[in-house]
Amino acid sequence: MDTHSNAQAAPVAAPADTAPERIRPFRIDVPQSDLDDLRHRLTRARWGTGVPGVDGWERGVPVPYLKDLAAYWADGFDWRAAEARLNAFPQYLTEIDGQDIHFAHVRSADPDAVALLLIHDWPGSFVQFTDVIEALSRDFHVVVTSTPGIGFSGPLTSTGWTTGRIAGAFTTLMARLGYGRYGVQGNGGGAWIAGEMGRIDPGHVVGVHLNGLVTFPSDDPADFAGLTEAEQTRLQRLQDFRDDKMGFNAIQSTRPETVGHALHDSPVGQLAWIVEKFKEWTDPANELPEDAVDRDTLLTNVSVYWFTGTAASSAHLYYETAHDPAAWAPKDPGTVPTAVAVALPTDVAIRRYAARDHHVVRWTEFERGGNFLALEQPGLLVEDVRAFFAALARDA
Repeated sequence: MDTHSNAQAAPVAAPADTAPERIRPFRIDVPQSDLDDLRHRLTRARWGTGVPGVDGWERGVPVPYLKDLAAYWADGFDWRAAEARLNAFPQYLTEIDGQDIHFAHVRSADPDAVALLLIHDWPGSFVQFTDVIEALSRDFHVVVTSTPGIGFSGPLTSTGWTTGRIAGAFTTLMARLGYGRYGVQGNGGGAWIAGEMGRIDPGHVVGVHLNGLVTFPSDDPADFAGLTEAEQTRLQRLQDFRDDKMGFNAIQSTRPETVGHALHDSPVGQLAWIVEKFKEWTDPANELPEDAVDRDTLLTNVSVYWFTGTAASSAHLYYETAHDPAAWAPKDPGTVPTAVAVALPTDVAIRRYAARDHHVVRWTEFERGGNFLALEQPGLLVEDVRAFFAALARDA
């Protein structure tokens, strides 16, 4: 029996109207049987021995570290407390293009505030924005989405969920919520979606704020001329990533269903698959992932994937991008004002490459942080988002 069949939690009792465009209140309520099943699997995990002489992270997540984290997930982590914290934010579901879309919606006390859509990347979830929602809601009507196929947006109901299709669904969501003007913030893969929203809906998107942006040089030798030392470091960092840290991408882009079986069945496997990215994509000044991101928050994020059974469908998003000709075809530069926040310890973004694809009007470099800036340095992110949109309002 699939123990995840009820894990998307029960929505609040619905009125008779079941039209697809209806927005339904939603509350997370993972069945106790799913919690019991998770603990049973964690306590009965079959552990490998590792290879003698390998005690670092260069070959993946070390066995002793993962054992300790899995033990805490089983007997120390309090899902019900995490669930209550998430449920403090009003949440909803709505069907768009045949797919349920989950989102949190926190309105500002200022009725004239502009709306701001927040978009996560893999292996994050809407959990990664929980530390910035309250602060941002002082200035914005905040909408935090779960990407189709991830978390409470549920397993994918069809193929073809490319970046462009997701961007289109999110523009529909904002229109359905009644927002004629709104900003977008995205990180990592969410930055790709955010940028695409600016391209397809420039009449409504007033500004796009990106962090964890990945930029690529073209084949033109001029792209490599005159790079600063810092930019050369970022370009080398991108090359190192492609040479040594792309295993997850290769698998998810080619055989997502195969790896999905393992991740769906094994919480230890799911934990390792995600925690490795939090080690590699957070500020390297931190020795362990939980030194960068609170351990309970990290496990809340992993638990969302586990309880919703969305490991495989999240992997399929990589397949869709890799096999989408439009994702790699040349595009006209975006016209919506765009801000790029760069975490100097980890990021690879180079301004001239970013300006080729986006209308970059603000470029901020942070001495601390990594890809998960909303969790690692929430204050810095909030300050930069506020400053960017305040400047746009003054210039309007």
